[in-house]
Amino acid sequence: MERHFHEQLQKLREKLTVMSRSVEESIEKSIQSVMLSDAALAEEVFSMDDAINRMEMDIDDDCLKLLALQQPMAADLRFIMAAMKINNDLERMGDHSVNIAGYSKSLSGPRSVRLMENIPKMARIVRDMVSESLAAFVEGDAGRARAVCLKDDEVDRLDDALFKDILNLPHPDSESVSRSLAMVLISKNLERIADLSTNIAEEVIFIVQARTIKHHSELSLIEDRRAR
Repeated sequence: MERHFHEQLQKLREKLTVMSRSVEESIEKSIQSVMLSDAALAEEVFSMDDAINRMEMDIDDDCLKLLALQQPMAADLRFIMAAMKINNDLERMGDHSVNIAGYSKSLSGPRSVRLMENIPKMARIVRDMVSESLAAFVEGDAGRARAVCLKDDEVDRLDDALFKDILNLPHPDSESVSRSLAMVLISKNLERIADLSTNIAEEVIFIVQARTIKHHSELSLIEDRRAR
């Protein structure tokens, strides 16, 4: 019975890994659809969302069955509880990538070079956060998870900088306002994906160390010590 239970846990881990790869691909394609004004890539992102939603429901069902039928204890219980939250976070990441792809049509005209510099910068950090948070989950690496949390502030700074640059644009017309709004919304969706990556990293710390990090208070202490 115990062996069968741990085989089910391993299958759950594998399903989450497959889902995470699909979400990473969806995020990558959504960013490329924006940078290249590629409607075909945007359509691929929309199509992938249905598959990601089905995976989320399947994994959620597996978690509920494990909780109801196996009555797991301690570390296994933490893993299943965290897996349910990570599953939901991944599905929401997929939704945000759909949003980003949807805004690509609004950026088909001339763009501000300065404004467009921040989008790929944010995207690179966000992709790294997604990848690293999921690697930390698969490997059970709390240190790697903490490193993901520390990157969240950098994404927030780039998001704020893009908004300030847009406010300082000279003589906006209706088309430039529409494109600027699309960039703000893309930036906000990237910022939300970064937040969700941070959530996953926090769940990894919960699984591995049975510790809950709230409002990054522990991480702030780490940064303060490094600065001294």
